[in-house]
Amino acid sequence: MNYEFEDDIRPSLIRGEKILWIGKPKAGIKFRTTDIYLIPFSFLWFGFAVFWTVTASRAGAFALFGIPFVAIGFYMAIGRFFTDAYQRTRTIYAISDNRVIIKSGFFYRNVTSYNIKSLPEVTIREKSDGSGSITFGIGYRNFWYNNWSYWPGTKEHYEIEFIDNVRNVYAIIVEQQKRN
Repeated sequence: MNYEFEDDIRPSLIRGEKILWIGKPKAGIKFRTTDIYLIPFSFLWFGFAVFWTVTASRAGAFALFGIPFVAIGFYMAIGRFFTDAYQRTRTIYAISDNRVIIKSGFFYRNVTSYNIKSLPEVTIREKSDGSGSITFGIGYRNFWYNNWSYWPGTKEHYEIEFIDNVRNVYAIIVEQQKRN
């Protein structure tokens, strides 16, 4: 167990609750599967917005109208990766004997917890190096909400992502589900 982050999680524990695992997601810029579609789309958006704004400014009409679209395109193409990386530096995961606890937030710290007894389907995605992610539940909302919502402060977590030894963490969750 990583005791380095225990002081951050301890105030979120219920009396008598025991921490079984604590960790943080990997730092830096990370790519997700949906980026296969999002990266080309965002560069098309950004490129067209720049082209339209420059063309409109030369014509002397509606140049300011294109600036928000350029800003959105820049964020979608590049800025969202830095936002996501920053948010992960402020994220701590913990598994107790009763709950999965996620402490995160962009502007302020949120604590979200999931009761081990009532977790929806638990899915593990493991890479060859043993790192990976654990997703709670599947379906439309998780896919769209987790993978498309990169605006500052809006990403609500439904997964423990980009962690080392993901299979061990998964085993802790499954073991606790069996006990409860």
